[in-house]
Amino acid sequence: MSAPPFRLFIVAGEASGDALAVRFVRRLRERLGERELVLRGVGGEALIAEGLESVFPQDDIAVMGFGPVVARLPLLLRRMSHAAKAAAAFEPDLLLTIDSPDFSLRVARKLRRMKPAIPIAHWVCPSVWAWRQGRARRMRPYVDRILALLPFEPEALARLGGPETVYVGHPLAERLPELRPGAAEAALRADAANPLVLVLPGSRRSEIRHLTPVFGEAIARVAQVVPGARFAMPAVPRLVEELRGIVAGWPVKPEILTGEPAKLAAFRTARAALAASGTVTLELALAQVPTVAAYRGADWEAFLARRLVKLPSVILPNLVLGRRILPEFIQEEATPAALAAALLAVIPEGEARRLQLDGFGDVEREIRSAGASPAANAVEGALALTMRR
Repeated sequence: MSAPPFRLFIVAGEASGDALAVRFVRRLRERLGERELVLRGVGGEALIAEGLESVFPQDDIAVMGFGPVVARLPLLLRRMSHAAKAAAAFEPDLLLTIDSPDFSLRVARKLRRMKPAIPIAHWVCPSVWAWRQGRARRMRPYVDRILALLPFEPEALARLGGPETVYVGHPLAERLPELRPGAAEAALRADAANPLVLVLPGSRRSEIRHLTPVFGEAIARVAQVVPGARFAMPAVPRLVEELRGIVAGWPVKPEILTGEPAKLAAFRTARAALAASGTVTLELALAQVPTVAAYRGADWEAFLARRLVKLPSVILPNLVLGRRILPEFIQEEATPAALAAALLAVIPEGEARRLQLDGFGDVEREIRSAGASPAANAVEGALALTMRR
């Protein structure tokens, strides 16, 4: 007698979660062999192309920022209930929620109340280790296992009394060939007299608003000292026109690059980068691009952050290693003079540059320590829950 279909309900609230889910589904199919996989849940075009029946459009819940969330709150609340009821009716072998914790974990909590026996895994650990640490313990009753992207997260969740957490690896570990230069690109990167410097002010409008004036002045200072320097600003398509308008007023104008291939090509030839805090700093570390990291927000955000964030660093490569290899400048420390001085220290050969390059090797070892395929590890970590039923 053939095995019954494996029924998977996925909640992926935005495009990045969709990309993770697709890799999970493909690895799960390999793992199941001839056993049929039936998919239902919430996802975008990529997941639907893999066979997911989405119970409502992903665009209904793919919102960012305080204002848009408030404006769409009634719909979001309805969609949470809709997703949980659909999952309960589907009676899956596993609920997999991916990132978007403010939405997806509420769906998980509702489903646990309706169908307590259904295993629930959440992929991408919420940053409870950084702020609102009480969330860790609150997740425990309705999340059976967290699949973590960062190697320090299992220990942090255990310390905070959160759900069982396993490190499955970061998806960037599978993209190292795309990030690393070939011989011709390495020669371009080695040119300290004519360096390519990346300017990465973030992808959220609030951070762009606060960082771009400082970044613009900082690279103008760098250009005065290194006249051969070239500057490039990779941008997601939705922000290209806005960023073009911003840099039009800069004394030194970076080239705006659109699309993932152009961004990756720039990463492979860049000699240094000025970047907003976030995942991009880990991407740059794995690309072996010495980086100066910065964060600026509104005064009220800084006030809250100083009271809520309990970390020695907010930069991911530094957190992964437990030591500071990237210089970071937060709030009032992020001045044009400070950022320019830090960039000018890492562009030429010297101690500041060597410190980062040596540290990047340690970052890579940590990120790759879970194995070659985070998606395959995530599948094994999630399937183990179904064996407990």
